[in-house]
Amino acid sequence: MFSFSAPSVYQSSKCFVTYGVMGHPDPDNLPKKGKPWSTLLSQDFVHRVDLILPAELVQIVKDKLTSDPGRTPIFYKVIMKLGQVLEGDFFTEYIKIGVLTMYLDKETYERAGLVGKPHGVKGKRGLKPRWIVQFDLRSPSMLHGKKGFDRLVYACKNVFNAPVTWLFHNLSKTPVPDPLSQHYPVKYTSYPRISEDISKKIPSLKPPVTILTNQSRSDLDEFATDIYEWLSLVRLDSPRINVDDKIDSYLSSYTVPGDPDDVSEGKLCRVSWQGFIPPRWTQQTLADVILALPSKSWFSLSTTTFARDIVGDSADCTIFRPPNASGEYILWDIRKHN
Repeated sequence: MFSFSAPSVYQSSKCFVTYGVMGHPDPDNLPKKGKPWSTLLSQDFVHRVDLILPAELVQIVKDKLTSDPGRTPIFYKVIMKLGQVLEGDFFTEYIKIGVLTMYLDKETYERAGLVGKPHGVKGKRGLKPRWIVQFDLRSPSMLHGKKGFDRLVYACKNVFNAPVTWLFHNLSKTPVPDPLSQHYPVKYTSYPRISEDISKKIPSLKPPVTILTNQSRSDLDEFATDIYEWLSLVRLDSPRINVDDKIDSYLSSYTVPGDPDDVSEGKLCRVSWQGFIPPRWTQQTLADVILALPSKSWFSLSTTTFARDIVGDSADCTIFRPPNASGEYILWDIRKHN
């Protein structure tokens, strides 16, 4: 577990690293328990997904993953008042499960008259403290006539009465008639963006044998840190790992990790999706990648979620399959440590 530097106000995120072996996925019964599957499914909606692999495998990805329009994520943007979410057919048909979380400043919190709790560690809440108010929208108490629900409805009419923009994804069958249609939603499709033949300096991607033979934690820490940093630079399309990069070492001290003799030049492919993507889509995508690619080839699949709080902390997950190791994987799970 690696710690990042602590923010001045809130607790820091932690990086949990797992080196393990996973079985071959059954396309008709995708695994839900055990890492890395449980990690993907535990995430909230994902903002960005990146698949990185050798460039010579791009045609397989096009043929078996990106060419099917039916597997492309879609979502909607709609402008509604909070009260409209909690009333009528929209609430009945679409709010099956879920928690409404609101981060409120002091004035709004007091005007709303709802029960909440201060956000952040006591004594480190900054100059503009916030309060968290949460409602389990499918709780038996979330019915008209119940005290808690009526207080929320009252706050929606008198305090939270301004229209706001929502991102919407339907996890089940669309009802007929569709309650969403009366709010004039705008449909978005997360088409894949494919970057081919990216020339990069590539470190040795095979984990040191001492990680298993000697159960060396220090070797795992070093390898995991180096490879995660390199994969992150590929995701960012950083020029620091370009074959022709000649930046002054005074401006950047980064070098591709490993012995210089083990660093090679090669071409990569990066496939990216961006939008409002449910975690079960990333679960399906990981299974599709494993089933489509040759068992000895390496790849990494990274997901970044939407931020859940006012600090902007989002969860990040990267799954890396080393070369010539069909069942092995390294998982980096970065999330806020509560």
